[in-house]
Amino acid sequence: MAKIFYAGDSTVTFNKISTYPQTGISQAMLLYLEDSVEMKSFARNGRSTKSFLEEGRLALIEKEIGEGDFLFIQFGHNDAKEDPQRHTDPNTTYRENLMQFISVAREKGAWPVLITPIARRHFDENGVFLPGSHGAYPEAMRQTGAAAGVPVIDLTSMTERCLEALGDVASKAYFMWPKDDTHLKPEGAVLMAGFLCRELEKLGSPYRELLEVRAEQTEYAGLDVS
Repeated sequence: MAKIFYAGDSTVTFNKISTYPQTGISQAMLLYLEDSVEMKSFARNGRSTKSFLEEGRLALIEKEIGEGDFLFIQFGHNDAKEDPQRHTDPNTTYRENLMQFISVAREKGAWPVLITPIARRHFDENGVFLPGSHGAYPEAMRQTGAAAGVPVIDLTSMTERCLEALGDVASKAYFMWPKDDTHLKPEGAVLMAGFLCRELEKLGSPYRELLEVRAEQTEYAGLDVS
């Protein structure tokens, strides 16, 4: 039985009824996975690569993850914050921290996957989408993946194209608007998990074997984000 260990922040985590309808991507991914695949979400609200590591959350994953498992690594929202407990520099400490996740996966015989953070729903007063909500972090993750030979699923770019196509009004249905423009409602989490799973399918074996629903069988709200 393959296991996915998912490290990330509040856009990824499992939610309880207290935060409903907020939904994390790791929750929505269950709709796409083979029944034999186990999802083990270690994502927590407000975590950056720095705070996740310092709280020992990667160490918890290291105790459980094994050969043939998968480690999904999705951070960026909180690494950019000025809070010294969470902030990382995209050109130094952020990349170094990502390499710690990759090293753990490889030492255990698991498959690491880097996933850039979903874009924030930012529009100007004229309803024009404003990209770049995560600054240099997505590119830093792309470069880290390329240097380490690890696949990178670019949810940032896909989310940006999605939001631009949907527009200001229609995109509200997918996010926790008006509460915030960062976290996802169930519809948004299913959409983003669909983008992610389509990219897993493109990677081929062993990633595509995780999926019950193949990319060609899945609707993506009529959006072309490729």
